[in-house]
Amino acid sequence: MAEVLSFTYNPFSENTYVVYDDTKECVIFDPGCYTSTERNAFQAKIEELGLKPVRLINTHCHIDHVFGNALVNRAYGLELEIHRGEIPVLESVPMVGQMYGIPIPDPSPAATKFIEEDDVISFGNTILRAIFTPGHSPASLSFFCEQDRFLIAGDVLFEGSIGRTDLPGGDHTILINVIKEKLFPLGDDVVVYPGHGGATTIQAERLTNPFLT
Repeated sequence: MAEVLSFTYNPFSENTYVVYDDTKECVIFDPGCYTSTERNAFQAKIEELGLKPVRLINTHCHIDHVFGNALVNRAYGLELEIHRGEIPVLESVPMVGQMYGIPIPDPSPAATKFIEEDDVISFGNTILRAIFTPGHSPASLSFFCEQDRFLIAGDVLFEGSIGRTDLPGGDHTILINVIKEKLFPLGDDVVVYPGHGGATTIQAERLTNPFLT
């Protein structure tokens, strides 16, 4: 059975996820650790649990989700994996950092592996399926574990909210359609792990999310 380890990092309170199972192999999603304290604590937890990171994936490449890419790349020898449509977003991070007044002392490496919809992310005894979920960003991906009934959702769907669509490449209509047509059919019992805030379920958001009801 897969476990989902959550960390909240950086000035944007971004959620970083580590998904692992009893083999101790793990995938790191959206490492947002920014300060040296955050980075040290992240590595310490990986070591404490005896985990073996085998893949580094960004659901999307907004600044708050990529602060720790270089650390993970360097510490564990992992290439960055994204959807090809997120390349311009990743390339814009230094400019965005200047706009927000946030220095980026450890820039993300370029992506060298690319994930498409329905690609299978396999590690240990766990299988995740990539779902193309644009709207918040131009080519965001979410990752569904059918066996253990959870979704790594990036900034697509939140508890009581949805991802903002006023950033470059955002589209409100596309985002709403993606949630209703691709995420809701996964099943009411699916636990959603969002890029910000607490975990929720498909059922809770289908029934009570004011943006979707």
